[in-house]
Amino acid sequence: MTLEESLINRGLWPLCGIDEAGRGPLAGPVFAASVIISPTSPLRKLVKDSKSISNSKRERIYELLVSSKDVYTGVAMVDEKKIDEINILMATMLAMKQSFQLLEIKPVAALIDGNRAPELPCECIPVIKGDKTEPSISAASIVAKVARDRYMTEMESLYPGYGFNVHKGYPTKGHYDAIRRLGACSIHRMTFKGVLEPKVHEKGIS
Repeated sequence: MTLEESLINRGLWPLCGIDEAGRGPLAGPVFAASVIISPTSPLRKLVKDSKSISNSKRERIYELLVSSKDVYTGVAMVDEKKIDEINILMATMLAMKQSFQLLEIKPVAALIDGNRAPELPCECIPVIKGDKTEPSISAASIVAKVARDRYMTEMESLYPGYGFNVHKGYPTKGHYDAIRRLGACSIHRMTFKGVLEPKVHEKGIS
């Protein structure tokens, strides 16, 4: 039995999972999603950690989640300017808080992936690697990841040549090469190491 299931069995409901996408990239916003899944929803058995499944499967599950009457989602983003202003950790906490505020129903508890939690008007329970074990966090990881990937794909049309549709802003060799060639653009995080002076790549960076 997962922690989430044990909490629900104790009557702690509604309960949401919260996760982020985009802490590590050199460009673009950080996204966060808060997700409530009905205890009886079959989607609970379908969701997995977003990093462990293919892009196509993530997309399919995302569409099921956002269209299901058994699921409530809130998605928020904090842009690169704010990230540079307050740092990525605080920006992540802010995005999580904003995503929680967008839920149509208000949870009495929130499971947050990782070891830190935003300030929320309910019980907050950080769960290290919770995206691998708790269904609502796994769902949140998928929603946040797909929402951010779609956003960064759109950014490639506004800032062509950087490859945002491929690497989604993460520090890949191709991304560093584009920064060297084109310079940083307005959605780059200027406080992140390697943006203004792209580092020499080591084999295996992805």
